[in-house]
Amino acid sequence: MRKILTICYTQTGQLSKIKDSICQPLEDSKQISMETIVIKPKVAFPFPWPFLKFFRIFPETVVMEPVELNPITPQYDEYDLIILTYQVWFLSPSIPVASFLQSAQAKALFDNTPVVTVIGCRGMWLMAQEKVKNLLESLNAKLVDNVVLSDDCGAFFSFLATPLWMLTGNKKPLSWVPPAGVGEQDIIDAKRFGEAIRQRLEFNPEPVQESMLAGLGAVKINEKLIASERVASHSFNIWSKILRKLGPQDSKRRAIGLTVYVTFLILLILTVVPISALLKKLISPLTRKKIVAQKKYYAEPSGE
Repeated sequence: MRKILTICYTQTGQLSKIKDSICQPLEDSKQISMETIVIKPKVAFPFPWPFLKFFRIFPETVVMEPVELNPITPQYDEYDLIILTYQVWFLSPSIPVASFLQSAQAKALFDNTPVVTVIGCRGMWLMAQEKVKNLLESLNAKLVDNVVLSDDCGAFFSFLATPLWMLTGNKKPLSWVPPAGVGEQDIIDAKRFGEAIRQRLEFNPEPVQESMLAGLGAVKINEKLIASERVASHSFNIWSKILRKLGPQDSKRRAIGLTVYVTFLILLILTVVPISALLKKLISPLTRKKIVAQKKYYAEPSGE
C-alpha cells in the first residue's frame, strides 16, 4: 500500500476543489492510502479580508514569520509522497503554509520524501515557489513536480477581480468584471495529474525520484511577468523591512506607512509596469535566449 499525504490551507475553498480533483484518481485506487491534513492557524485569518488588515500582514508574509498553528496528527510517520497545496500572498506562500513548513513536525514528515506542490493563484507565483523550494530543501525533501492553476480572467481583469473577491467574498461583485478564480473546467481537467501519479505509483514500486507530470502542461510560464515578479519581490523585501521597523501590525505608525506603501504600489502598477512591459517588448529580440533559459528554469521540475 502506497501512502500519500495531502496538506492544504484554503480560505475560499478553491484550493480544496483543486486538490480534490487531482486526488480523485488516487482516492479510487485500492493500492493507495490517501490522507489529508488541513492547516489551521490558532488565530484564524479572516475571509473576506478587511482592506487594511490584509496589508497589515504584508511584512510578516514576505519574511515568512511563523504563526502558531493548531496541532495535527498524521496517521503515519512516513509517506511515499506528499502533495503540498498553497495560495500565494504577496509573492510568498501563505503564512499558514510557510509556518507549517518551518515547524519541527514538517521536518520529520518531509525528510527524504518526494513532494508535489500545487498552487492556486491569480497568476504571479514564481517567487513564492522559489521560497517554497528553499523551505523544502531545508527539510531535506525532494520536489518532483509542480502544478499551477491560475485565474481564468486574464492578467488585467484578475488585477481587479481577485482583490474584489478577497475584500467582498464575492467572485463576481461587479457585472462588468469577469468572475475571479480558477476556471471550473481547469479544475476538472486537473484530474489528469492525479491519473499520472496513480499510474506511476501503481506500476512502479520504486521511490519517486523524477517528474511524473512531464508533458501534461502542469505549469505555464508567462514570460511577461518574470521580470515584473523579480522587481516586485525586491521591492517587497525593502518595504517589509521598513514597515516592520515602524511598529507592530496594529500600530498607527504601520497604518500610516501602509498608506504610503499602497499609494506607491498603485502608482508603480499604473506607470512603471506598463513602461517596463513596453521596454521589454522592444528589447525582446536581444534577450530571447535569456528569457528561454528563465522559462525553462521556472517551469522545472514538471516543465510546461
